[in-house]
Amino acid sequence: MQEKETVEIKIEVPKTPGIYEIGDIVVVRGDEYIKKIASALSSSTRLSILRFLRDREANVGDVAELISQSKANASAQIRILESAGLVKSTYEPGKRGVKKISKTNVRKIVLLID
Repeated sequence: MQEKETVEIKIEVPKTPGIYEIGDIVVVRGDEYIKKIASALSSSTRLSILRFLRDREANVGDVAELISQSKANASAQIRILESAGLVKSTYEPGKRGVKKISKTNVRKIVLLID
């Protein structure tokens, strides 16, 4: 028998289309915004990155190691998640210039297809 989990979410969201972050929940309303989020989530690599960043802040090198790709590829994947509003990044001084530190607090994504 498959394990089950009950998830109940009661939140107030604007009626206008958009992507709204409410605590650890991202609420998406409107076709254009749903497509943007769905596109960002359509890659198993980006899903891995999102899960990894749930529990920690990480730099691009850490993410590259996780996904076994170059830093350039990891950075490109992070940019896609950033543009969808699922990841936030800051820049900190590094050994050679600045390093990008990424994180997320997203635990749930709700798509409203009304």
